[in-house]
Amino acid sequence: MSLNEQNIFRTPSISAGNNPASFRDIEEILAERGIDVSYETIRRWVFKFGPAFAANIRSNRPLPPATWHLDEVFVRIGGKRTYLWRAVDDEGEVLEILAQSRRNKWAALKLLRKLLKKQGYVPGKIVTDKLGSYSAALRELGLAHLHVTGGRLNNRAEVSHQPTRRQERRMGRFKSPGSMQRFLSVHDAIYNHFNVQRHLNSRPTLRQTRAEAFAEWHQIVAA
Repeated sequence: MSLNEQNIFRTPSISAGNNPASFRDIEEILAERGIDVSYETIRRWVFKFGPAFAANIRSNRPLPPATWHLDEVFVRIGGKRTYLWRAVDDEGEVLEILAQSRRNKWAALKLLRKLLKKQGYVPGKIVTDKLGSYSAALRELGLAHLHVTGGRLNNRAEVSHQPTRRQERRMGRFKSPGSMQRFLSVHDAIYNHFNVQRHLNSRPTLRQTRAEAFAEWHQIVAA
């Protein structure tokens, strides 16, 4: 990785997934700091190095809690409706995302199989809304006894879509389901890393956890 590439990913305002920015925004931020690169170069670097950074982050994350929350949201791409399925844990950390064209049992099954394979264990509880696709998919997998629905139990998953919506608006919408999947797989991992729950922590604790997150990020980028 060149010095300019390292400088891009070491920049806190760019690295932190909490700050939605388009590639053109990043081009302007870097120009102010004396780094002259085009937004297209930045896009290529993100897709080249981002997956490796995301995998490194995931490998160092602790095992998620035993409750998973699943939800889906539609994203309009090229005039067509695409469903973005997402699984999060009790703390709102994103466990898996999957862009699909449908909202049926087979789409839910694909998400669940991918999630179970990636996490390597069966949770104690799976919380969803009342969409019938989840019930049918969990029965197919023999996990219907873990299924919980009702009330506001799935607010955690519904709120987890907000960073994606902000990023979507900032980028002027996603261009294809595949590019959305690739980008958000990286974005959500980095968002998890920098999501220090500032509303739950005192100011001294926030400063410490944020400093630790940036220190670890610099090690990941330099590797």
